[in-house]
Amino acid sequence: MTTAPRRAAVLGHPVAHSLSPRLHRAAYAALGLEGWRYDAVDVTEDALPGFVAALDDSWAGLSVTMPLKQAVMPLLDHVEPLAGVVGAVNTVLVQPGGRRPVLTGANTDVHGIVAALTEGLAVRGQAAVPPTGGRTAVVLGAGATAASTLAALAELGCTTPVVLVRSIGRTGGLARAAHRMGVEPVLRPLTEAVGALARADLVVSTLPPHAADGLAAELAGAGAGAGAGAAPGVLLDVAYDPRRTALADAWETRGGVAVPGERMLLHQAVEQVRLMTGRPGPLDAMAAALGEALEAPAG
Repeated sequence: MTTAPRRAAVLGHPVAHSLSPRLHRAAYAALGLEGWRYDAVDVTEDALPGFVAALDDSWAGLSVTMPLKQAVMPLLDHVEPLAGVVGAVNTVLVQPGGRRPVLTGANTDVHGIVAALTEGLAVRGQAAVPPTGGRTAVVLGAGATAASTLAALAELGCTTPVVLVRSIGRTGGLARAAHRMGVEPVLRPLTEAVGALARADLVVSTLPPHAADGLAAELAGAGAGAGAGAAPGVLLDVAYDPRRTALADAWETRGGVAVPGERMLLHQAVEQVRLMTGRPGPLDAMAAALGEALEAPAG
C-alpha cells in the first residue's frame, strides 16, 4: 500500500470524546508516515450517506463508532465476511477504484476482544487455543459490542455462552447475529449474574460505564470464592471510564484476572492501522499514547 500522505478519521455522534485520534496519530508518527492525518468528525446517521459519497482517493480509511456501525453497511461496496456475520462495521477501507474509490467494511472489534482476553489468559498461564472440552463464558449486555463478543468467544472455544441481559425481549438483533455465526447463546436475566460469573472461564462486560457498578457491589458482598467455590477466570470490562472500573476491582478481589477495556480499544486500533496503512500497527507506541490520554486530567 502506498505511503503517500493519506487521510483517515473516526466518525460518530457524539465523537469529541474519542481516543482514536491519539492512537492513530501516535501510530503514524512511529511509522514515519509524514503528512498522514487522522481526525474526529461528528457525523449523524442522516449525514452519513453524503459523507461517504464524498470520499475520494486522498482517504485511507474510516473508524466507525456508534451509532453508525450498522448504518454504514449498505453504503459500502463490500463487507468482509466477519463484519457481515457480526452485523457491524467499525472500519472502512478506502481503496483506489477508477472513477471512485472502492469502500470495504471490516470489523476489528472482534480482533480487539480476542487479543485482550488472550492477554488475560496468559496471566493465568493458559493459551488462547481452547482446552479439551472447550471453555465456559458469560457476556453481560446484548448490544452491538455483544455481537462482536460472541464471535470473539467462538474463536476462543466457546459457542454456547451465557448472555445476561436486562430484557430478554430486546435481544432479537443479537440472536440473529448469533445464528449467522453458528453460536448458541443461553439467555438469562441479569439478576442471575453472580452465580453465572462464578462458573465462567471467560467473562466480557459490554455494559456502559457504571452500568455494572451494582453487580460489582453484589460480587464484593458475596465474598472471595463465593458461588461455585473456585477462583473466577478472566474478565474483560470493555468500559474504561473510570480507568479502573468497580467491576474489575471486585473481580480481582475474588481472585480473578481483570483485563481493562482500554486493551480492547488498543488492539482493535492496532489492527485498523495495519489495514489502513499496510504496515503492522506499532503496539508499544500506541499503548503509550493511550496511557497518556487516560491519565490526563479531564477538562
